[in-house]
Amino acid sequence: DLEEEKINIMKSGIVPKILSKQKKGGYWENPQDFYVRSKYKGTVWQIIILAQLGADKNDVRIKKACDFILDYSYIKNSGGFSYKGDKYSGGSKDGILPCLTGNMVFSLIRFGYLNDPRVKKSINFIANYQRFDDGIRNAPTGWPYDRYESCWGRHSCHMGVVKALKALAEIPEERRSRPVKEAIGEAAGYLLKHSIYKRSRDLDKVSKPIWLKFGFPLMWNTDVLEILEILLNLGYRDKRMDEAINLVISKMGIDGKWKLENTYNKRFIANIEKKGKPSRWITFKALNVLRMYKNLND
Repeated sequence: DLEEEKINIMKSGIVPKILSKQKKGGYWENPQDFYVRSKYKGTVWQIIILAQLGADKNDVRIKKACDFILDYSYIKNSGGFSYKGDKYSGGSKDGILPCLTGNMVFSLIRFGYLNDPRVKKSINFIANYQRFDDGIRNAPTGWPYDRYESCWGRHSCHMGVVKALKALAEIPEERRSRPVKEAIGEAAGYLLKHSIYKRSRDLDKVSKPIWLKFGFPLMWNTDVLEILEILLNLGYRDKRMDEAINLVISKMGIDGKWKLENTYNKRFIANIEKKGKPSRWITFKALNVLRMYKNLND
């Protein structure tokens, strides 16, 4: 049944709708505008969505999309990913973003690129450069930290930490280097210090209310459900996760389903489920999180 469903994913529904809009060169919209102006319709966003939907990594169109983003967004000298670039010089180093890098590494690993030297370099970039600072006195200096305060400043971007951890968690455990394992530990510690979604210095306050609204697919943003899923997949079970788990339980409807609360529908190439209605994706993820939590607790 599972193998049949994997085949059906490529034949009907959202995945073929997205792939039908792909241009000959493996991109969507405009090749130079793969991130910003074509937000949620450009190439970066389609790769993220397709990876989360479980698209077939062996499909030639998926490979073209991955090769395109490695040509245009990948920063050759460092391994990070930039929101601007071109085919001839690759990604521009002054456009590097932690959430974009994490999302691209996660997606490329999902699509079978773990052994690609460029992806290996990107993994090393995350392990070596990603910050997990919680409001330090002096911001780090030098590249890439001197570019965007909200991403690389005194307080690390929460979303950047989540996407970096999501990428590293996709690496099979037996293939994680010591720096990768250390980065995973730092990222997990940072998230647990915040009790998943709160302010570390005042745990009575929510960092961003939008994180309490569950969405799919998630792009640069995050939510409680995604963070719990990553941590539990890594084997973390900590009392600082309990309030987040209780939040998940509280959102289950009397029908045993969870609703889609946060979405970029109408900005995507194809809408994915309906806001405010029971969601198969959110329900699946919520049940999976609760199952893993119970198993680890037992």
